[in-house]
Amino acid sequence: MNDDPVVTATEEPAKKHSRGRLVAMALSLAIIAYAADQLTKWWVENNMYEGQVIPVIPPVLNWYFIRNPGAAFSIGTEFTWVFSLLMAAVFIFVLFLLRKLGSLWWAVALGGLLGGVAGNLTDRLFRPPAFFQGHVVDFISVPNFAIFNIADSFIVCSMIGICLLMFVGRRVDGTKDVVAPKGAVEDASSESERG
Repeated sequence: MNDDPVVTATEEPAKKHSRGRLVAMALSLAIIAYAADQLTKWWVENNMYEGQVIPVIPPVLNWYFIRNPGAAFSIGTEFTWVFSLLMAAVFIFVLFLLRKLGSLWWAVALGGLLGGVAGNLTDRLFRPPAFFQGHVVDFISVPNFAIFNIADSFIVCSMIGICLLMFVGRRVDGTKDVVAPKGAVEDASSESERG
């Protein structure tokens, strides 16, 4: 008999949150992330000139105003429109996932991701040089790393959270993957067929 483990999904017995509340929580976090991103970018544009560096906690943190046409580390600067399309696709996909929400931690992760993507997508759509090719305002500078912004921070933290949730088997709808011996699953199937 093969006793390889089989992954099945079962409902968590823990306290359930209503889907409406979870969606409202995710959207609230998205709005907070979006507002924080856009307000800090507005402050940078109105109080700094491009290329200016302001020491905050030398040497570990500076404000360094740049406009980035590409991705992290200025990768793909000639393909700004591709990043715009990818961000728009992620934004729509996250909105789709919100309909399945059944987990508080997924609500936090998806809300942060939605707000971060919306912040950078706004830059791509409405900042110069052109619609869908806008350059993202970046200003947070730490040693030996890319210059980034608040939206990037929410995106990265949310993606780490999503990876952890997937690693522990937590699904968007609140169910959890459970590893059971293969024989136990086969026995349970036979019982249900007989009954």
